[in-house]
Amino acid sequence: MALLELDAVSKTFSQRHGGRAVQAVAGVSLAVGKGETLGLVGESGCGKSTLARLALKLVDVTDGRVRFDGVDVTGFASRRMLPIRRRLQAVFQDPLASLNARMTIAEVMREPFDTHGVKLGAELETRIRELLSFVGLENIGIRKLPGQFSGGQLQRIAIARALALEPEIIVADEPTSALDPSIQAQIVNLMLQIQRKRGISYLIISHDLDVIGHVADRIAVMYLGIIIEQGTADAIMQRPLHPYTQALLSAAPTLAARRQVGWKRIMLTGDPPNPADVPSGCRFHPRCHLARDICREKVPPLRATPGTGQMVACHLAPDETAQAGAEVGRARRGLAVAS
Repeated sequence: MALLELDAVSKTFSQRHGGRAVQAVAGVSLAVGKGETLGLVGESGCGKSTLARLALKLVDVTDGRVRFDGVDVTGFASRRMLPIRRRLQAVFQDPLASLNARMTIAEVMREPFDTHGVKLGAELETRIRELLSFVGLENIGIRKLPGQFSGGQLQRIAIARALALEPEIIVADEPTSALDPSIQAQIVNLMLQIQRKRGISYLIISHDLDVIGHVADRIAVMYLGIIIEQGTADAIMQRPLHPYTQALLSAAPTLAARRQVGWKRIMLTGDPPNPADVPSGCRFHPRCHLARDICREKVPPLRATPGTGQMVACHLAPDETAQAGAEVGRARRGLAVAS
């Protein structure tokens, strides 16, 4: 049974002054199993953060269902969600924004215990220091304010706070994007260590496929409010089938890929998508170098592809996309590509 399940969830935001409504998420289904990491990747504005907030029940779905450990929590009010929130925690992109700048680190760390009525008395400070030590922050000044710490330290504090109530799953929305590259690697490795020690599940949202490929068991690729490809991390990174996934991977080539004589970047054409003006047919067709008439006219279903275990929403996959995907994967691994 999935620990967290989104079943055909949609979210529509109405615009002020009679503007066109925006469907930020359109019929997305995802599931995260116990002890599993699901990575959700896509460009800025594709609906990833909205989906994270739907999963956390921070905003209500317009359509669809949200289930936690088999229980339908779609209609749960805040009070009824409280025991669920002990098991379902969040880490956000900007740690300085997610931590109250006027509260000391001790007060920040105490907050989840107070919210959920957990009374530790004299043991509270010991527990706080244990949590901070667990994330690599031994002997820090817990009477200091968040502004006195670096971005990497703050994200570790945010992770420690998320772990305070021993959750079963953490939804992490761009947890490394506000950090320097060297600090990003430290936070990614920390999250992996936590998972190994505690068996925790993650739903990690990012625009960076390299980060997601490093931490995830499975990957879902999002474009303009929908999932356009889904599969194991190995399958997505080594043989992406959707032209959009291939373009994402080729946009940030590894050093090994750059050294390949036959390496060619797959370029996106056209303008970035407007969620208030969704194209007919395949949502990606205005930017796709392979687009045909059927792509402009008919919506491709997200379907299983024989022999790969992947789900892909593309009329041309896998027959006309598999070779390009294999070449992207081979080049990124430093292997020869077709001339």
